[in-house]
Amino acid sequence: MSEQENEAPLEGVRVVELGVWIAGPAAAGMLADWGAEVVKVESTSGDPQRHILATVGREMPRLPPFEVDNRGKRSVVLDLKTDTGLRDMDRLLAEADVFVTNLRVEALRRLGLDPDAVRARFPSLVYGLVTGYGTEGPEADRAAYDVAGFWARSGVANAFTAREGEPPLCPPSFGDHITATGLVGGICAALVARGRTGEGRLVETSLLRSGIWANSADLALQLQNGTAGRTLARHEAPNPMLNGYRCADGRWLWLILLESDRHWPALRAALGDEEVAADERFATAGGRAKHRRELIARFGEIFATRTRAEWGTILDEHGVWWAPQADLADVAADPQVAASRAIVELPASDHVPAAPTVASPVDFDGRPITIRRASPVTGEHGAEVAAEFGLESPGS
Repeated sequence: MSEQENEAPLEGVRVVELGVWIAGPAAAGMLADWGAEVVKVESTSGDPQRHILATVGREMPRLPPFEVDNRGKRSVVLDLKTDTGLRDMDRLLAEADVFVTNLRVEALRRLGLDPDAVRARFPSLVYGLVTGYGTEGPEADRAAYDVAGFWARSGVANAFTAREGEPPLCPPSFGDHITATGLVGGICAALVARGRTGEGRLVETSLLRSGIWANSADLALQLQNGTAGRTLARHEAPNPMLNGYRCADGRWLWLILLESDRHWPALRAALGDEEVAADERFATAGGRAKHRRELIARFGEIFATRTRAEWGTILDEHGVWWAPQADLADVAADPQVAASRAIVELPASDHVPAAPTVASPVDFDGRPITIRRASPVTGEHGAEVAAEFGLESPGS
């Protein structure tokens, strides 16, 4: 393999991040995973995500979720309420290829760091912006975590809620990471365009837009037909062969037999149930859909007779497609997860030992990402960055 092929794809790209919580830092973190040199600009109190566990009365010696989004970066503290801090920010941006931020646009405008102002000073800079609801409209500056913009308002939470049921809580960072991934793709596209034109672009996404994109199949039906399918409880699934079932050990498996008629003979043989095999109501996809409640109930009784491991062996022997419903302990121990390079090593630093962590979801040339450094403490690289960029403030 040549030296060039061994380089990370964003090697040599300089990124300045002015981000808080998750969506902005996660995008910059993915860029760092791909080889970019990322300088994280923080206030003296640091990114509030550093203190998230304190909001629920917990303390930990390390914060694994913060490490996922901030490994590989260098941290510098700038007081952007001062002229010195703003001048130093401009010195960083003058040397950068990409600026990533998820501060509210009004706050950015007060600092002279909004897209129009920054792009006027640095026309070749790619400006990556995450907002809650976009930059236009009457609620553009409304506060939004992913719970609001991505989960609640976009329709995603409703899609996870069966009729007359209660919506589940948004999993931590769920919408933020989906949004960050979209922003990273846009930033890379803008860097390609800049290679042709020499001009930067404003790359903008929002939690709202990302949630709508994630829920696009049903919304497209709503837009064109004026109606969309409602979220169904599992006992109402139109295709009982595309559904989850509890086994004797209390663990769940999912049948993934989308092409119902194609897979029906194999499933019928695997189940070995004469009652199901002989019932003409279940002989066709249409019949199985019409009588889905009865068939789902019968499948439930059958799957409850053996453990998931036992059923897994049987289904595999008959070529029936299925998947286990994993909890996080299952995921952490899953050899296929390890083989997919989804877990990587966070290197040790003066502050934390080496530890396993979650990889970002894209590899290059079949090699796992290499994390160059652990997540920084607030202002850890202040003196180093100040000397490198000629900052007036020591940056720490």
